[in-house]
Amino acid sequence: MADSHGGDSRARPGARGGKRTRSQARSSAEVGAQDAAASSPGETLGDREAPQRAGSCASLAELAALIPTCGACPRLRRYCVDVAANKVKRYAGWDYHGRPVPGFGDPSARLLIVGLAPAAHGANRTGRLFTGDRSGDFLFAGLHRVGLASQAESAGRSDGLVLNGVYISVAGRCAPPANRPSPAELDRCLAFLRRELQLLPEVRVVIALGGLAHAAVGAVLAGERRPFSHAAEHPLPDGRVLLDCYHVSQQNTFTGRLTPAMLDVVLSRAARLSGLSSEPG
Repeated sequence: MADSHGGDSRARPGARGGKRTRSQARSSAEVGAQDAAASSPGETLGDREAPQRAGSCASLAELAALIPTCGACPRLRRYCVDVAANKVKRYAGWDYHGRPVPGFGDPSARLLIVGLAPAAHGANRTGRLFTGDRSGDFLFAGLHRVGLASQAESAGRSDGLVLNGVYISVAGRCAPPANRPSPAELDRCLAFLRRELQLLPEVRVVIALGGLAHAAVGAVLAGERRPFSHAAEHPLPDGRVLLDCYHVSQQNTFTGRLTPAMLDVVLSRAARLSGLSSEPG
C-alpha cells in the first residue's frame, strides 16, 4: 500500500480544528456522492454499523470476524468487490477476499505495527495484511532478520508464517481507489484499531508505517497531532511508545527512501523498547 511519506496531509484521521480548504470540502463532497452511488436500492454491501459494534467484541477473534462484515464505507466496499471481480491476469486463478481485512499476529504481542490500508491485489486478494505484495515482502523480510517472524516470505494465509510478539494492523481496512482513503473513511475505521489496542494489553510499542498510520495511532492513543519523522520516538500518555517509520511501499523501497538497513534499525529499536530483545542499544 503506497503511503509514501510522513508529510502526507491529504487524509488525517481524527483531525480537529482549523478551516477546511476548498479542495478538502470538494473531496469530501465527491466521496459522499460516490458513497451514495455505490449502494443501489436493495443492495447491501456489509454492515454499516460494524464500527459501532467493535467495542463490544470480547476477543481478537471476535473482532477479526466482525471486520470483514463492515459496510460503513460503500465506496470502498464497492471498489474491493470490483477489484475481486476484475482480477489482473497474474492472479486470475485466485478467489479474492474482496472485503475489509482484520489484523493478525501474536495475541500476546508487545509490538504493534500499523500500516495504512490493504493493497488491492495484496491483502484484498489474500485476506491477510501485507500478504502477497512487495510491501509485505519487504516488511516480513525485516521482521525475520530481527527474529520477530518465523520466515521472510508472506504469500497466503496458509503459508505457515508465525509472528513472535508482534501484531499487525492498519488504519483503514479496505483497499482504497488510487491508494487514497478519505478522512471520513479513515475516521470510521478508528473504532477497529482502538478495540485492537484494548484487546492487546501487553503492547508496549507501536510502529506507525507512514504519516497516515501515525495520525491514526495518535488519534486513538495520544489525542493530539504529533509530527511524523522517520525513526522518531513519541512517548504516549499511557506509557507506550509510538515509533515512526517510512511506509514499506514500493514508492519508498524502490527509490531508496527506505532501505532494509533503515527498517532494521527501527525494528531492532522497537524490539528492545518492547522487551522482545535484550540486545543493548
